[in-house]
Amino acid sequence: MDRTEPRKVRGREDGAVTAEAAVAFPAVIVVLAVVLAAATLGLSQLRIEEAARAGARELMRGESSAVVDGTVRRIAGEQAHIAVQSGGSYNTVTVTTTVDVPVLNLLDVNLSARAVALPEQE
Repeated sequence: MDRTEPRKVRGREDGAVTAEAAVAFPAVIVVLAVVLAAATLGLSQLRIEEAARAGARELMRGESSAVVDGTVRRIAGEQAHIAVQSGGSYNTVTVTTTVDVPVLNLLDVNLSARAVALPEQE
């Protein structure tokens, strides 16, 4: 008996790895898509929070609403909606935007951020 040649065993498990890969691969793609969508939403939220803070800082320094609007739109993007409220001793800047998530095209995700500032005393 020659032991140098391995015996090939064929049975019911032929193609099992291919079948498992065919099932696992789409699941990995779905997980990656969800991670990318979550990252897009997270980065967009950080961007509009920074825009609201920058707008509140502009108001705190006594800048006009046009300057605040320009600063917020430069950071948050042209599609952002900006609401400036001056009530009492505080100024509030609210930035709202709709995010197009690359994977979840069917969902319109609305994000919002608000920053409050106390104007500087001269």
